Amino acid sequence: MRIWFKSRKLERTFGSEAELRRAYGGERARKIRMRMMVLKSTPRLADVPTIPPDRCHQLKGDRRGEFAVDIAQPFRIVFEPKETGTKGKGGAIDLSEVTEIVILGVEDYHGD
Repeated sequence: MRIWFKSRKLERTFGSEAELRRAYGGERARKIRMRMMVLKSTPRLADVPTIPPDRCHQLKGDRRGEFAVDIAQPFRIVFEPKETGTKGKGGAIDLSEVTEIVILGVEDYHGD
């Protein structure tokens, strides 16, 4: 998949191992790099594993349309499709057509 970033600052952070470690710590940075390799190596969102350790899943409620992959509890890489593409059954995004995503950040959204 092609990966975009919400901001230039986030792109710089993800593009530099030193910046990634500084922002998220050593262990979290290592897991972020692993998840990013998986996201980059899959041709479409439907191919990202939905079981641990990646556990790609769609978010609900006011975060509808966003997705996340696990890093280390409770943190996730949160992203959204660059183009929403075709809607499947019930208005859901057809994951087999999503080939580009926008990284929104790394966060613990459970406290929201």
